[in-house]
Amino acid sequence: MAQVVRDLNLAVESVDYRGMDDPMARVEKLLDVGRRLAGPLALVGSSMGGHVAAAAANRLETAALFLLAPAFYMPGFEQYTPQDIGVPTVIVHGWHDDVVPVDNSIRWAREHGSTLHLLHSGHRLDDQIEMICWLLKKLLKGGT
Repeated sequence: MAQVVRDLNLAVESVDYRGMDDPMARVEKLLDVGRRLAGPLALVGSSMGGHVAAAAANRLETAALFLLAPAFYMPGFEQYTPQDIGVPTVIVHGWHDDVVPVDNSIRWAREHGSTLHLLHSGHRLDDQIEMICWLLKKLLKGGT
């Protein structure tokens, strides 16, 4: 996906969350990195990274969110699911996800009027990279 962004002559910054299990610590790290970048930003995240990107979106100069199987409404953490996101959001989720239930993304997309793409894949979506890159490129060019 980073190459798709570079091909559009846009900058890419990948935030390393290794060793960080606390979602709020990840949000703070993304905020720290994001504040040092020239905006507007397109935030991209997968699973917990999608949750983190959405949680940071309103606190950065964000133009769009692209989320892969975001960890929304997970048991015991429902109250931490980001709400009131004020930017265009595209969610891609696999029908056969065994980590984050697809119904969580359906619910969030319905509640927030977001674009949702459901693919025949699992949590990692690794067999759908070509489609994911196409969807990301479409979003970055101004479509959803």
